[in-house]
Formats: sequence, structure tokens, C-alpha cells
Amino acid sequence: MTAPIELWYWPTPNGWKVSIALEEMGLAYEMKPVNIGVGEQFTPEFQAISPNGRMPAIVDPDGPGGAPLSIFESGAILQYLGNKSEKFYPADVRARVEIDQWLFWQVGGLGPMAGQTHHFRQYAPAIIKDQRQIAYGVRRYTDETHRLYGVMDRRLADRDYLAGDYSIADMAAWPWILPEHQGQDLAHFPHLAAWMERVGERPAVKAGRALGDEMRRNLAASGKAAEEARKVLFGQRAR
Repeated sequence: MTAPIELWYWPTPNGWKVSIALEEMGLAYEMKPVNIGVGEQFTPEFQAISPNGRMPAIVDPDGPGGAPLSIFESGAILQYLGNKSEKFYPADVRARVEIDQWLFWQVGGLGPMAGQTHHFRQYAPAIIKDQRQIAYGVRRYTDETHRLYGVMDRRLADRDYLAGDYSIADMAAWPWILPEHQGQDLAHFPHLAAWMERVGERPAVKAGRALGDEMRRNLAASGKAAEEARKVLFGQRAR
């Protein structure tokens, strides 16, 4: 019996992309928690798999030719899993290019911009005492996230999913729509809101999104732990 795929993971939007894909594709996997709040992403063991020190990463013990393969970067992982399972990432070149465009749009645009919005709105106020120093960052990234929500809303005006049929592009983008943390109101984006509900009702999406939620709740339960986590995540403590 083939060993399961190792999913090196913490419950964040980038982690959810891959847990959702594994659930959707029906691939056997084993979660390997990487507690980014205490610096486990900086261990030699993890950085041997993910040189950038960011999760998620996977190790497929049954890679090409039967040899193990490790992969970091969520977009590359989604493409690999789509190829391996032959699901949600069709072989047709035109269909695949359509998906790749929106996958890379998420990886290069929506994720980084929404992530910065979340940082300046949620974390920076606890780190920087003079709130005037973060005002520009809040405005800059909130506005850019608003623009990107608009891009998706227009795209979804005449279709159910981003790139034709439901695909890894939807799995990549869905976890990053967090309006309550990003200063957005989905009432302004009705097509995006309908897509959020449509994707969110999928059983595999629910399962992938819920993976490891208790770990994050346990970390957030302690104010001291949360403060220490911020220091690790945002370079305030030596690594």
C-alpha cells in the first residue's frame, strides 16, 4: 500500500489551498503540523523541504518513477496534485492555460495584496505604537484588495467558476477572500459573494478548510502566546 502524501501545514489561507485540493482529489494524506507561531518553519527539517521557510509543502513518497518528491510553493503543489490525480486540472492546453492564468493571478496578486491588507489591519496595530505610521499601509492595501475583489466579481458575472469548470484556480483563490479581515463588504461584489457560497458549500472545501482549526484556536487562546507568535512571524525575534 502506497504511503500517504505528507502535508506540511498550518491552518492559513495558503495551507487551506492544499488541504482543500487533497480533499477534493481524494488523495490520501497525512498532516505534519508546522506551527509558524513558534518558529517551526525555521527548522532544518522543514527547510530541507521548503527552502523559503514557508508552508505549505508536501512530500509525495510515490512521486514520478516511484521516487519521493518534495514540493514547496502552493501554486506548484496544486499543479502537481492536479496532474497526479488527473482532476480539476485538465490536459487540454487551452483549458489549462485558462486555469494557470487565474492560479498565477492569485499567487502573484490576490494572495500577497490581501495578506498585506490583513497584516496592516490586524497585526500592525499591536506591533507599532504610533498608528499614523500604519495608516498609509492600511489604505494602500485595502484599496488594492478592493480592486482585486472587483476583478473577480467582473470575471464571475457570467460564469460559475474562475476558469470554466471548477478547478485548482478556485481552490487557490477561495481561502483568500476574507472580507472581515480585509476591510471589504461582499455586498459590493454580488457575483463574488455567490461564488464564495457556491464553493464553500462543497463538502471537500468544508473539510479542507476545517483541517487543524483547533491548533490555531489553541494558539490564539493565550494572549502571551499570540504576542510571541507575532514576534516570530514578523521578524521581531532572532531565528
